[in-house]
Amino acid sequence: MIELWGALVILIACPVLGALPVIAWITYALKGRQLSQIGTKNISVSAAFYHGGTWVGLLAVLSEAIKGIAAVLLSRVFFPEGSPWELVALIALILGRYGMGRGAGTTNVVWGFFVHDPLVAVFTSLLAIISFTVLRSRQLVKFGVLFVFPLFVILLNSDNFPKIIAAIVLAGVLGWIYTKIPDDLNLPVPEADTDSQATFVYLRGDRPILSLDDELDAAVVGQKAATLSQIKRWGYSVPKGWVLSPIDDPEELIAILQPSDLSPVVVRSSAIGEDSEQASAAGQYETILNVTSKQELQAAIAQVQASYNYPSAVQYRRDRGLPDTAMAVLVQQQVQSVYSGVAFSRDPITQQGDAIVIEALPGSPTQVVSGKVTPEQYRAFVVETENIASVQLEGEGQVPPALIKQVAYLVRRLEKQYHGLPQDIEWSYDSQTLWVLQARPITTLLPIWTRKIAAEVIPGVIHPLTWSINRPLTCGVWGDIFTLVLGDRALGLDFTETATLHYSQAYFNASLLGQIFLRMGLPPESLEFLTRGAKMSKPPLQSTWENLPGLLRLLRQELTLEKDFKRDYSSLFIPGLSQLAHESIDDLQPPQLLERVDFILELLRRGTYYSILAPLSAALRQAVFRVKDGQIDNSFAPEVAALRSLSALAADAKQVLPEFEPDKIFEQLAQTPEGEKILDEFNELLEDYGYLSDVGTNIAIPTWKEDPRPIKQLFVQLMRNAAETGGVDSINRVLSIKRQRGIVQRRVDIKGRVTEIYSRLLAELRWRFVALEEIWLKCGLLKETGDIFFLELDEIRRLIAGSDVELSDRLYEIIKSRRSQFVQDSQFNQVPILVYGNTPPHPLAPSAIYSDQILQGIAASHGQAEGRVKVVRNLQDLPEIDKETILVVPYTDSGWSPLLVRAGGLIAEAGGRLSHGAIVAREYGIPAIMDVRGATWILQDGQRVRIDGSRGIVELSNDLRPE
Repeated sequence: MIELWGALVILIACPVLGALPVIAWITYALKGRQLSQIGTKNISVSAAFYHGGTWVGLLAVLSEAIKGIAAVLLSRVFFPEGSPWELVALIALILGRYGMGRGAGTTNVVWGFFVHDPLVAVFTSLLAIISFTVLRSRQLVKFGVLFVFPLFVILLNSDNFPKIIAAIVLAGVLGWIYTKIPDDLNLPVPEADTDSQATFVYLRGDRPILSLDDELDAAVVGQKAATLSQIKRWGYSVPKGWVLSPIDDPEELIAILQPSDLSPVVVRSSAIGEDSEQASAAGQYETILNVTSKQELQAAIAQVQASYNYPSAVQYRRDRGLPDTAMAVLVQQQVQSVYSGVAFSRDPITQQGDAIVIEALPGSPTQVVSGKVTPEQYRAFVVETENIASVQLEGEGQVPPALIKQVAYLVRRLEKQYHGLPQDIEWSYDSQTLWVLQARPITTLLPIWTRKIAAEVIPGVIHPLTWSINRPLTCGVWGDIFTLVLGDRALGLDFTETATLHYSQAYFNASLLGQIFLRMGLPPESLEFLTRGAKMSKPPLQSTWENLPGLLRLLRQELTLEKDFKRDYSSLFIPGLSQLAHESIDDLQPPQLLERVDFILELLRRGTYYSILAPLSAALRQAVFRVKDGQIDNSFAPEVAALRSLSALAADAKQVLPEFEPDKIFEQLAQTPEGEKILDEFNELLEDYGYLSDVGTNIAIPTWKEDPRPIKQLFVQLMRNAAETGGVDSINRVLSIKRQRGIVQRRVDIKGRVTEIYSRLLAELRWRFVALEEIWLKCGLLKETGDIFFLELDEIRRLIAGSDVELSDRLYEIIKSRRSQFVQDSQFNQVPILVYGNTPPHPLAPSAIYSDQILQGIAASHGQAEGRVKVVRNLQDLPEIDKETILVVPYTDSGWSPLLVRAGGLIAEAGGRLSHGAIVAREYGIPAIMDVRGATWILQDGQRVRIDGSRGIVELSNDLRPE
């Protein structure tokens, strides 16, 4: 029994011991440097020597030696001396060391093995020292030892099979870890702590000449060389090349190369920091072509290295706040170009759309980038639907169209490899192969802003007051969640930049979110997967393992979500809402109203946490357990509950009024006792759900309680629809489905409850601002109804405090300017889904480019339908539609329900399977497709289409009937 407990203690305690970042604590305490944020980000002995100096390094050795010895001694508490469990303890120790502490654990193993088997340890150490002295190859000795010490164990313990297996596994785990983390000894020696530099030079040994076939580290050889090596390893054609790091002696490379007139080479810069997301450094450093002799090669390398200190290059780095680092040099075989050019995966001028911009000329690519010759220009559109891909080309010239299309395919594939980051690619064609000469981010198109998720969270044109409240709430909670997972790795991330407004509409920072998810060990498209049902790529194993403690913390939050929400629901939200509902708003003065606003905001901060985590939890569980949408009951969602109650009431009203005039239904119902009962129930329903509005997250939109016209229109539509197929009967059919009381359904129920609480709080918040506006209208501070929503929350605080006279004096001009901008932005029929950069130009109409008359979106509600298109961009005028109508909208919210219940099918530009429109469509059995880019622009009123809600396909017809 004691051995069983011993095994458990070893397997639990040793990984925890290995994970303790003692080296990081020592370095930070003595030098004030955080190893997880600098250099290779390893928390290792060599990193301590490099960044902290000799004494920090020696203390690091001591701390890790103690860990290794402690692991072996711990196993001896439960097992005999020399037991295989001592090696198991070391394996567990270094796995914890790597997984959570980001270190290889070499020092742990060396000292632990000295205690475990001194004879093998001494033999192995002597052999390693002698081999390194003679061979001067660090890599050869490092991996050679991993072969030798298990061999010694086998020779000396041939009858102890478990010990042999444990030794082999220990060597294998160490070797695997060596391949997964960068080596601190590859960092530039000049940047090492001064008293460690001599040691580093010696320990480096004789470094092999690096080539583009190797896995290169941008921190050592620059981004240009590292990127080309990565592209080459992905399988793309990159000219053969060799790399000189800033500390390498070029003579070794010059000795093995034989440049000639028939086989020239090109010498290129690869400065540390060049071609990065922060700065391209385009044209700042030298590139030497047509190098045909060793003497020329030597001179070219020296010239490229010297270009790092050119005055223009130094000034470039200073202007952008970039540190001075070092210059690596890339030497490549020169391509004998027939055609060459550059290509941009996104248009750097318009900063929007899907066009690939290609510039090309016969001959060398330097002609294109030099600016001395005008190249041929092409625009290409790569269209992909399901498994079909095609290229549509604009422009013509001497370069064969087939080659331009091949370049377009290459560019779009490389952009996808870099998670949608726009790429500037230099290419060349030698009549046989299309070569990639360079790839770097288009820095002017960063960050990337996306409407895909933002259009669901807060759709439509947004007032300044709404944004000044929503943005800090949303960004703050997301920041808390990310920090929970990342811990120290969250340093340097500005979560306030998670969202912004372009064209007065909300956009999320896709670049920042992708960076955050990668740091969390998740694919950059994780948020879209969780919220919209998009496909998700395989997460990087190493990063996931590194963030395992944080992910486990987040999992714990997810597992306790139901208990936490029930606690806050009873102790926080219900008492708060009750207090707000029972006070007379009209009796409050501005300071008191501001107090109530702050009280509501406190509740909203907690509600925002649940409004983010509950949908993510429901979506993740639904994906993991593969629960179909039709098995989910959304009756706790307030818009669904309101719709169902209203549908039942409409069915009763239809019994009272078999024949009615749509414009006079309420007057006709008031003429009979039965009708008056229906009206009473309608008013009760309006009281219950009066906190809802057309756009639930926008407090500038009147609630149903203030403006009951939307719910009255919906009631009329439902009465007209009561006798038709797919009306109330279909809802009753859905209600008859047995509720899925599993772990997925419980999360969906919580999501519905959260939506109700959040919507009620936003309504209460709106009503306080409306009351404040009425006071200010009476005293003349504001001029017209709605003015308060063109102020920001901080400005309202200052006006109430009377502390900003200048603001009071300029108030009319501020509101007038913002209202004008709001009206102007409201006129845009179409804004781009993606915006590149922080200053986007006037939105362009999306290119009506599609393949084989097919548009692709997200399948949101099963079924097929065929009919005529009706494009509706806003809710100002509700058109007459029927089951032959395919409704096309920019987004969906609860206010769209009057249209959805009568349509034959739904196409939306934004949204996913969890959006309002998708849920309502599934309730009614209406086929629906979400996230169809440019749908309100490409599709025209009267055009006949066929939609497949199971596959997410819209088939277009040229049959266009004028409306």
